[in-house]
Amino acid sequence: MTDTDRDHGGDEAVRARTEAGALTITLNRPAAGNALRPADRDEVIRLLAVADGDPHIRVVVIRAEGRHFCTGADVTTMGGDTKRVTGPMRRIMNGAQKLMSAVLDCGKPVIAVVQGAAAGIGAHLAYASDLVIATENAYFVESFVKRGLVVDGGGAYLLPRRIGMQRAKELVLFGEKLGASEASALGLVNRVVPADLLDKTVTDFVERLTSAPTSSITLTKRLMNESPDTDRAGSFLAEAMAQELQSYAQDSTEGVRSFVEKRPADYVGW
Repeated sequence: MTDTDRDHGGDEAVRARTEAGALTITLNRPAAGNALRPADRDEVIRLLAVADGDPHIRVVVIRAEGRHFCTGADVTTMGGDTKRVTGPMRRIMNGAQKLMSAVLDCGKPVIAVVQGAAAGIGAHLAYASDLVIATENAYFVESFVKRGLVVDGGGAYLLPRRIGMQRAKELVLFGEKLGASEASALGLVNRVVPADLLDKTVTDFVERLTSAPTSSITLTKRLMNESPDTDRAGSFLAEAMAQELQSYAQDSTEGVRSFVEKRPADYVGW
């Protein structure tokens, strides 16, 4: 293996492997429904930061072992501590919210591969991703209300922006399961496929993105993510600045040249 083709672990709760420009992060606690403990969550955050800073990584895939994608935070690790003013608030801000920010702010496209349950912050991990591929038996659930908790992990930010306020409220107030097909109809999922076609579909997405102009995607992702919170003047200015930045990229030159020469582009990612 080269430096960019390497296995980061075997039996760990979070496994990572970089190969051919793709970093695959695998949640590996199937017996616990891949519920995230603080250490697991922090490792995913760390790996996303690695991907963001490594020019040889051009796409990130987040997937899981076993029946489920992620059943949320591991509640067995919660509680038991003496509460102090701002303590729980800081725990959320430095935990689940930081995880969602790591996905949203990662400069590389992030693909979530969902099978079985994506609950609580597991669902939000998918919603924060740029592309979502789900199996036919996958489902999403805002489980917070079922536990007497307030929605966290960026759910109140992500859901209204993805599907509108009324449907978002319905999901979080009732906590009912949202099947893969309905999630797709709402725009939360890009592809719903039979389980036996899951890996093939993931490979197709990965290959398309690892051969794409990555810096162009980085800037476009930021523009798209920030657009709901920016007025027209700010959005137009950011778009123009991003366009100027990309005009100096090697891939910008290659893209124009390949078009003129009527040949496939050979993008390096910067």
